[in-house]
Amino acid sequence: IFAQTPLAEPLKSLHVQDGGRIKPFNTFANEALQLIYGKETFSGNRPGDSSGALEKRHAVDIILTWMIIPDHWQEVPIVQIRHNGLKEALGLDPDKTKKTYFTPLELLRNDRLALLIQELNNRRDAQEKLDPYYQAVETLESQLSMFQAIATGIALRVLPPSKESGMSKWFSVNELSGESQEKFAKITQAFIKLVSLQVSATDPDEVAKVKLELQQAVDDFKDFARAQDPEAYGSEDLVKAEVHLKDFHPFQWAWMAYLLATILAAMAFVSHKKWAQTGAWIFMILGLVLHTYGMSLRVYIIGRPPVSNMYETVIWVPWGTVVFAMILNAIRKNYLLFIGAGLAATLCLILSDLSPVVLDPSLQPLQPVLRDNFWLVVHVIIIVTSYAAFFLAFAIGDILLFYFARDEHKFKNVIKEGVHGIYRSLQIGVVLLALGIITGGIWADYSWGRFWGWDPKETW
Repeated sequence: IFAQTPLAEPLKSLHVQDGGRIKPFNTFANEALQLIYGKETFSGNRPGDSSGALEKRHAVDIILTWMIIPDHWQEVPIVQIRHNGLKEALGLDPDKTKKTYFTPLELLRNDRLALLIQELNNRRDAQEKLDPYYQAVETLESQLSMFQAIATGIALRVLPPSKESGMSKWFSVNELSGESQEKFAKITQAFIKLVSLQVSATDPDEVAKVKLELQQAVDDFKDFARAQDPEAYGSEDLVKAEVHLKDFHPFQWAWMAYLLATILAAMAFVSHKKWAQTGAWIFMILGLVLHTYGMSLRVYIIGRPPVSNMYETVIWVPWGTVVFAMILNAIRKNYLLFIGAGLAATLCLILSDLSPVVLDPSLQPLQPVLRDNFWLVVHVIIIVTSYAAFFLAFAIGDILLFYFARDEHKFKNVIKEGVHGIYRSLQIGVVLLALGIITGGIWADYSWGRFWGWDPKETW
């Protein structure tokens, strides 16, 4: 019933309190579906379509229907379990069909689930390190808890308390009452009407009319919520920027540009053609602009440097690698630098784009102890940027191994140029690493009064 562009498009920018910050409903829905279903879009059959063809449905529409018709979704296989040991322990998939999706109802009714969660709690209480099996149990617990919270309206916190109340926790959908409940009900009613029209293939003008009705209902609720406490409700610009970041996928476009730049750089390196050199520069600059734009959006939205976790490090390091390659190539005109940097950037951004479970792209606030610390920010940025220079040297070195393996004497000039690029990259990396160590010492002295040490407050 749903197109890839959500029917509930206006709801994407609805403010939601979740994970210690204000985020758009679009982000909340994507993260929830990713956790439970393992993907940010749901594939299902279109009602009335006997062909069996699957249609992708947007997370915003799916999460909204979880609240509207939770009983239906209890019997739909939406919970992803990939760990074979856990499936065996729960008695799932006895025929070994490699089934990975199960219904919430069959899992909640499983007699063995409570025992597994009790064992998990015992290990957490004992502060034991969880092995992959119990990590899978923990994930399943989170999946079912999240689904139940969404289905009952507990998870979606959409209304800030009044400023006079002094409270910070927002009201969830199931806690709405009076005027706020009526206004949110208009949103769900307009959405249900829109779904019905979509199924019956009604006149497009009628669909457009209901879409305007939905937009008006969302705007009315947002105005009502903002009036409770304008400061707590958050910036509309930040929410719209986050929706744009999620929809535009700048890092995906960036790795495509880097890949084209790498191909052209390889052609320029082999043939020395002017058009290939120019093309390599154009696409490398385009990739860098898109890459910078994506990181700038993250900085603007979350209000901190983008180097606080593994995902952001994997994004930052190839950015620095490309910058250093462009500087060195401009000086030396060695397109081997572009090949190395382009490959490194492409692989890193593909990894970050296609592995959201391994590298969590969600925007998370910093731990309190790490906020508002100038020297910590400087130290981390310099250290991570030094990794970029070393990464460039590593990438060039890998390429040179190919030439060494083929014929060291035949390609001695290529190897010589590559070694020069490695040497310059290492010089940059060592200087930045030294600065990073020095600023790390200053941060330590500033934070707990001595240059080297480890205070319990820092071991979060």
